Amino acid sequence: MPSLRSGRDLELRPLRLADASALFALVDADRAKLRRWLPWVDTNTGVEHTRAFIRAHQGLAKKRQALTFGLWWKGRLCGVAGLHSFDAENASAAVGYWLASTAEGHGLMTRAVSRLLDQAFGALKLHRVELRAGVRNRKSRAIAGRLSFRHEGTARGAQALRGRYIDLAVYALEAKDWLTRSRPRK
Repeated sequence: MPSLRSGRDLELRPLRLADASALFALVDADRAKLRRWLPWVDTNTGVEHTRAFIRAHQGLAKKRQALTFGLWWKGRLCGVAGLHSFDAENASAAVGYWLASTAEGHGLMTRAVSRLLDQAFGALKLHRVELRAGVRNRKSRAIAGRLSFRHEGTARGAQALRGRYIDLAVYALEAKDWLTRSRPRK
């Protein structure tokens, strides 16, 4: 998968093993913020875990089951976004993402997810993309709103997170709605 651009200052690059140290450092610097919503943070305790994540996602990309990108803003790694849970029979996938706190407030994740949706509904010819976010995760849910995802409901107790289960807001977007939309709001 080639890199994807969003404007002059944001590039979505497929993750490489050479990115592992920088990616781990980014996770480690924002560990407290990320662990609030992401269950994998507590088990990512060293660069070797990040390398394993990258290897796994490279394998999923080869099987066309996921596409995972590092987000590079002004030449610096600032987060991850991708499509996963591909369902070929139903032409669907899910989108996931996280952003370093040092890069928040610039519309980067809205731009990155918008670019992923262009790819999903364009070259990949998907019919539907789902987005799930903790019901109290206002920032993540705002991405869904800005990109015209439709709120479909709440999946109660759908995600295990540090010994408890949290509810997830479930959003979806269909190709016909993305292809006829107006540009995302910032």
